[in-house]
Amino acid sequence: MVKGSASFAEAVSVALASLRASKLRSFLTLLGIILSTATLILVMSVIHGMDLYIAENVSDMGVDGFRVVRMAFLGNFDPKRYLELLKKNPHLRPEEYDFLREHVTLCREIGIHAERRATVTYQEKQLEAVSIRGATPNFGVLTNTRVALGRFFSEADNRRRLAVAFIGEDLRQEFFPNVDPVGKTIQIQGRPFEVVGVAQAQGSVFGQSKDSFAVIPIETYFKMYGSRSGMSILALALDRNHLYQAQDEVRMLLRAYRHLRPSQEDNFAIISSDALVEAWDRITGVIAAAAVAVVSVFMVVGGVVIMNIMLAAVTERTHEIGIRKSVGARRQDILNQFLVESSLLASVGGLLGVAIAALLTSIGAKLTPVPMAVPVSAVLVGVGLSAAVGLFFGIYPAQRAARLDPIEALRVER
Repeated sequence: MVKGSASFAEAVSVALASLRASKLRSFLTLLGIILSTATLILVMSVIHGMDLYIAENVSDMGVDGFRVVRMAFLGNFDPKRYLELLKKNPHLRPEEYDFLREHVTLCREIGIHAERRATVTYQEKQLEAVSIRGATPNFGVLTNTRVALGRFFSEADNRRRLAVAFIGEDLRQEFFPNVDPVGKTIQIQGRPFEVVGVAQAQGSVFGQSKDSFAVIPIETYFKMYGSRSGMSILALALDRNHLYQAQDEVRMLLRAYRHLRPSQEDNFAIISSDALVEAWDRITGVIAAAAVAVVSVFMVVGGVVIMNIMLAAVTERTHEIGIRKSVGARRQDILNQFLVESSLLASVGGLLGVAIAALLTSIGAKLTPVPMAVPVSAVLVGVGLSAAVGLFFGIYPAQRAARLDPIEALRVER
């Protein structure tokens, strides 16, 4: 055991000495491994960062929420299918929401949401393309929107179709930077609305602000834009464990309301955070597969270069191998030395690739809106894969060195 440890330590020492002896040649040798490892970790960092971002920020439905919409495309968009659904799927109507609200048993909250873009003004200031959202009074609960100032509008406000608005942080900063906005009057498409509350800041998604919005009572929204303006139904299941049962219940009730036969497919769609994450996983799976293909090419190129360098090392050190064999070194000792040297050489390339990828990830996270985070698994995979490549492509040179005849090797001039 001690002898094996000494042999391994000697092999590592020889490998490191070889790297130090010719730094430029070692760097050029490892360039393919460095690029492939860096590419792999960068791609995995982007995917990992986006996974976390999608799970935490993109969906406002939460783990127990879902949404009923006219149609949805999660993944590949098919124009032909879109036109087909456009003809087949009717708009959701307030009467259907009323029916669901009366009969659903597995949802603790259910409400309506509709949205369009409009210009909002206050005195001489103006904001374009603000998200104007019509919603039921439980919108804050359904979307986890918290109140920073004032209040959300009430059921009485909704029934009376009052012109009141609950605004996002972007509107507060633009129109009311130094004053309390509650009680002030803004103009939505030229119509006056009293501000009753301000939402807590929600940040941005891929560089797009989530705080540029004004929520108004759904009945007021219908009064302004009509009830066939692309509404959706939001719901929260009793808890996470009842999410799928609640979706099935809503699907059954809506199919019954629309008199769909068992053989007919749904003419509406139900989406949840799980569905969004699954769709994202399919997309990232394709990206990861493409990245693996590119990385594989780099790895093979890097492995071939390492094999050539190791073959050259065997030729340069033939006399040394003869001396070692003549003083008792076994074939296995020579084989292990060159295998350790090739795998260590590739591992150093992998570590350099990890360092470069970590640096680029840190810079990219600061300079771009794309979320990035280096997962520990990516580091382990990158270094482990590079070491495996070095080991695989070092087998032939190591076997060639181990099979040298000691007498013939000693005859080779140094």
